Amino acid sequence: MQEEERAAQDGDGTRPLHGRRAPALGRRPPARQPALEQADDEHQRGRDGSVVLHDERRIRVDAFPISIDFEATQRVAAQPRTRRRAAEIRAGLGGPRRMLLGVDRLDYTKGIEQRLEAYGRLLADGDLRADDTVFVQVATPSRQRLAQYASLRDRVERLTGRLNGAYSGVGHNVVHYTSRQYSFDELVALFAAADVMVTTPLSDGMNLVAKEYVGSRVDNRGALVLSEFAGASAELDQALLVNPNDAEELRGAMLLAAGMRPDEQRRRMEIMRGHLQRHDVRAWVRSFLDALRMSA
Repeated sequence: MQEEERAAQDGDGTRPLHGRRAPALGRRPPARQPALEQADDEHQRGRDGSVVLHDERRIRVDAFPISIDFEATQRVAAQPRTRRRAAEIRAGLGGPRRMLLGVDRLDYTKGIEQRLEAYGRLLADGDLRADDTVFVQVATPSRQRLAQYASLRDRVERLTGRLNGAYSGVGHNVVHYTSRQYSFDELVALFAAADVMVTTPLSDGMNLVAKEYVGSRVDNRGALVLSEFAGASAELDQALLVNPNDAEELRGAMLLAAGMRPDEQRRRMEIMRGHLQRHDVRAWVRSFLDALRMSA
């Protein structure tokens, strides 16, 4: 995917950071389907997707990447009350120079432990200052009755406690971890407050959180660190794309994002916002309905 690692060492934050491609955890090559094997060559692939034969029916198979309501997200972000709430959030965190944010379900596929470990290493090495940096991790509980999810929750809570015990000062925690659910308006305020959004699942579908962060940045500021295993990475190629299984690469991307110049933030964010404005949820619906009409 795109972006060249360790550009943070160049000090300008303008060179793209390149993640190495690696297979997503637990993925296997899809089994070949008999219907596709038996389909004529002219039926196997059309202009806009694949067509398979099944019981003498031609079935079109295509990808329709889901998106967000860009205009609604932008409208909430632009409201004065949202800007005030974003300022209140930062003030409540002690007015940090840098705020990093993760918003996920509490799930072992989301890479929460890996990103917090990477953040801790940046603090330990002095790449980020503990007295002016904070990481806010929202992890909404899921499948709480399953033992592996309860174990993950305990590990994340212990890791948060360890980082705060090692690097926090009086009245200032380096990690704020919460498992409560937030309204959409409150999430948009969090997105508007954060300098860096860290969305680094080990395996994922689209991941609309990454798109919502971009949609919330009406100021064209902020930086997005995005896993190459999230579906959104195919569209948001101006994010810092990383393999979250590579600890050094993840640290490098987070450091680059935290130090990115405002003009570089603006350049990248304008491109991503322009793409989402053109490919919002309405465009997604239209593309699907158009495909249905063409196939009728």
